Amino acid sequence: MDLWIIQNGEKIGPIHDFDIRKKIEQGELPSSTPAWHEGLPAWKPLIEISLFEREFDRPIEVAVTSEVSADDGGGPGRVGPPPLVASAFLVRRFWARWLDLYTFAGVWWFLLWAVGRDIGATLNNPWSMLFLYVPWFVLECFLLHRFGTTPGKWLLGLKVVNHDGSFLCLADATRRSARVLSIGLGFGWGPLTLICQSMAFFNARRQGSPLWDLAGGHCVIAVPLNPLRIAAYVFLLFAALQLQMIVVAPYVLEAATQMFPSLKEVLEQSPPWHLPKRS
Repeated sequence: MDLWIIQNGEKIGPIHDFDIRKKIEQGELPSSTPAWHEGLPAWKPLIEISLFEREFDRPIEVAVTSEVSADDGGGPGRVGPPPLVASAFLVRRFWARWLDLYTFAGVWWFLLWAVGRDIGATLNNPWSMLFLYVPWFVLECFLLHRFGTTPGKWLLGLKVVNHDGSFLCLADATRRSARVLSIGLGFGWGPLTLICQSMAFFNARRQGSPLWDLAGGHCVIAVPLNPLRIAAYVFLLFAALQLQMIVVAPYVLEAATQMFPSLKEVLEQSPPWHLPKRS
């Protein structure tokens, strides 16, 4: 049987199934490699094609970021594979991203409080807030390069890899993280973050993958979730938010009462608990 595959961002084929088995045995094709043969309604990872199920150990799901022309087969009177339809796991990726960011922010604010920094002054400093997440993305570059994942992505069963299944080189990981920080989050700065996140979501829905993966030629692979990981995710997200609010909330409320004096009486009747200020 002849098949087509997507390798290194290019559609290759037709290739006989014997040759594909040989490439799998030689480690040239990971289980997540998108493939198609006549009779399939859409592209599928090799492991989900019955011809090659025995070649791999465990099932995975794959989100592919390659761009394939809509004119490549699939139309009336055409012979060839259909356009590649990508599933980017947008919901999973969104929550994985924000677990990483909330966890980092919670630890960051707590450490600033522990060493005696003026939290109120930091919150009111636009430059401090603009570059708040930069240290995290420096760390993320290393994590993606070394492990292909981050704590949030690992809990939700996600990995960022090249199309051959290899991890990103440090330069590619750095470029990807820089794009996420600037294009995807707007440096985490208030309303700009909401605008960037909305634009990134709709663009990913339209093109099949976020801009930072399309530009870098990367893909996201995912394993099925299990209840234990979901429970751990919920616990860590709640803990990260609580840690952040313990430090930041008193200063935010204090600023709010200065702007709106009427809130002071309401808060005095039910004062929030907070950490003592460090000098």
